[in-house]
Amino acid sequence: MKAEEDGEDARIRHVLVISLDGTHALDVANYIAANPHSTLARLAAGGVDFTNAHSTKPSDSVPATAAIFTGGTPAVTGLYYDDAYNRKLSPAGSACATVGAIIDLKEGIDINPAALDGGGGIDPKKVPLDPAKGCTPVFPHNLIRVNTIFEVAKAEGLHTAYSEKRPSYDFLNGPSGKGVDDLYTPEIAFNNPTANATLKDIAKTEAFDELRVVSILHEIDGKDHTGTKAAPVPAIFGMNFQAVNSAKKSVVAYLDSFSTPSAGLTGALNYIDGALGRMVAELKAKNLDTSTAIIVTAKHGETALDPAHRTVILTSVIPGIVNSVNPALLSKKPVTQKSNAFIWLSDQSQTKTVVQTLTSPANQALAGIGQVLSGESLKLLFPDPLADPAVPDIIVVANTGVNYEPTANSATLAEHGGLGENDTHVPLIVFTPGRKTPAVVHAPVQTTQIAPTVLSLLRLNPNDLQAVRLEATQILPFIQTNEDH
Repeated sequence: MKAEEDGEDARIRHVLVISLDGTHALDVANYIAANPHSTLARLAAGGVDFTNAHSTKPSDSVPATAAIFTGGTPAVTGLYYDDAYNRKLSPAGSACATVGAIIDLKEGIDINPAALDGGGGIDPKKVPLDPAKGCTPVFPHNLIRVNTIFEVAKAEGLHTAYSEKRPSYDFLNGPSGKGVDDLYTPEIAFNNPTANATLKDIAKTEAFDELRVVSILHEIDGKDHTGTKAAPVPAIFGMNFQAVNSAKKSVVAYLDSFSTPSAGLTGALNYIDGALGRMVAELKAKNLDTSTAIIVTAKHGETALDPAHRTVILTSVIPGIVNSVNPALLSKKPVTQKSNAFIWLSDQSQTKTVVQTLTSPANQALAGIGQVLSGESLKLLFPDPLADPAVPDIIVVANTGVNYEPTANSATLAEHGGLGENDTHVPLIVFTPGRKTPAVVHAPVQTTQIAPTVLSLLRLNPNDLQAVRLEATQILPFIQTNEDH
């Protein structure tokens, strides 16, 4: 790339996409205010800070990641949760004798969940089967229904890379299964999958993140993620950080109702800021700083943002209410619960009765229910569950601060995955080199807009993304693209 070699005013040739999982927009705003010379502050000062950005509904990591890299909501990606259900697929090992399969996009499909590399990746004997395709295994990339920015870039001959938290993020490859040239997906649960030991320990989580930080530094240096093989500097690359997610789950994150960060949360943000600083420094050292755009966002926030509103409700409560209608209704899939609840019923004809039972005054109070989506209210967001096999029949939107936990004294202090402000209001900073005037945008934007923006920055066609065409996803405003230089 001659422009970079000669030090000319190079066009943007690389986009680094970073997700600070579990981070609220308010966390970043508070951090920048307290640390005006931080890397996050410098990136915001050299780009556009979208202070009213929101993630997908649901804000679980899987649909939110799919949104960032496809430009689409779950309505078109077909991904609703890392623990979901599909009515037309068959369970692993069933030889397609039955239909209706749990979709596990966590460590449960690893060859060995206790190994850092997942034992070598995904075990084809643990994934669902597709009766419509000769009872073949359904890998995560077979579940995503629209293409990714990695596939678009690769089709144009560009090199791509990314690092995520477990092998199930194979779905980033897109339907082709080959979108990311260098996909690095160590298993975050490897320390102790049953106890989820890594996320319960900030130091272990930061060590896990550090593996991936080093992989980014290798890629900036013109190597693969291992640092052992020469490779082009990726056109699109990046990683997600889990440190804030761990801090919010394992320690008290906020000291008061103003969301003043605790020492634990501040420490996690300090680690991330330092890691980002090392990436920026390495880009400069390799003369890539003038040709690399950097996007910092988060897949999701974490509830409760106000510690006074944290309310624990047992995960047995909502299934108990559903079972009071008919004990067989959850026979194929238990309720998925974190900060909201998602219900796939064995008998969809019972949906109305279940909703009526959930929304009785006594049950609403018992289960911390703020709203229940089903029927027409559900179809305002998603396809009809009677027609689409992946869509839940009922979504329970919990009251602010509610976490569904297996025990009343759960050590998990925060959750995500819901539809509310605490879960979805995330940071979004787009830094472009050479920008003369920073901007702060208070108008609402969505993380789905990141995907077409990345392609535009690289002078690729956003309309090559199927989700962009299906949902008319727009490029983020006020961004300097290659055409502006």
